[in-house]
Amino acid sequence: MSAPTTTTLVASDLDRTLIYSTAALALGMPDAQAPRLLCVEVHESKPLSYMTEEAAELLARLTAETVFVPTTTRTRKQYQRIQLPGTTPKYAICANGGHILVDGVTDDDWHASVVRRLADECAPLSEIRAYLTATTDLSWVRKHRVAEDLFAYLVVDRERLPEDWLDRFGAWAGDRGWTVSLQGRKVYAVPKPLTKSAAVREVARRTGAALTLAAGDSLLDADLLLAADRAWRPGHGELADTAWTAPHLDVLAERGVAAGEEILRRFRAAALS
Repeated sequence: MSAPTTTTLVASDLDRTLIYSTAALALGMPDAQAPRLLCVEVHESKPLSYMTEEAAELLARLTAETVFVPTTTRTRKQYQRIQLPGTTPKYAICANGGHILVDGVTDDDWHASVVRRLADECAPLSEIRAYLTATTDLSWVRKHRVAEDLFAYLVVDRERLPEDWLDRFGAWAGDRGWTVSLQGRKVYAVPKPLTKSAAVREVARRTGAALTLAAGDSLLDADLLLAADRAWRPGHGELADTAWTAPHLDVLAERGVAAGEEILRRFRAAALS
């Protein structure tokens, strides 16, 4: 493939898009045919997240050919546990767009602008937390968490999650300017103006990117995929479950860690075409 003639920005979600926990790998093939895996995250001295070795090679090439921007709902601390192959990205987006990291350092001006917008347009985080405390039950909630003083999430036992609770919480939060999303064992409550797409547009402006490519699997990635010139989603996840689509979106058949590899293959082909 030839080198791209214009700057291409690749903004990708991480968890269940490029990297996968053991539970999310979806290795449906016979054991002898399973791909070799590379551990890219360790937490509390235990391996936590993986990608295939082929995906690692593709990502290493992609980071040399494009402006690759990890774009995650993870907090900065959670993101910094990940050791991705290839050139260390100059830019990373954490906390669903609440923080832009430049060479690993938070852009304080960007964060301050986000905080001002949330104060103007949404109910405060304290109101959301009070609702969660009042309506949840320890029989199905494992942890209450606040991320970067920007949004809240629960770690839940999905088998015991009351069927109607998520819909009721979503409707209540929606009236107050918040989005609710169920991802794996986590229920996220995120302010609607806190978006990955806004942060990606800012990075695209700074880098002069002429083409933006994106991938993601969850409801919190929808705005990112809509804002890109071309986008991909895997055959699993919240967006797949709801058959979410867009005119410039390619829906992949692959699920689990194989989807992460295919997404990187599609990124490179689009960037170098």
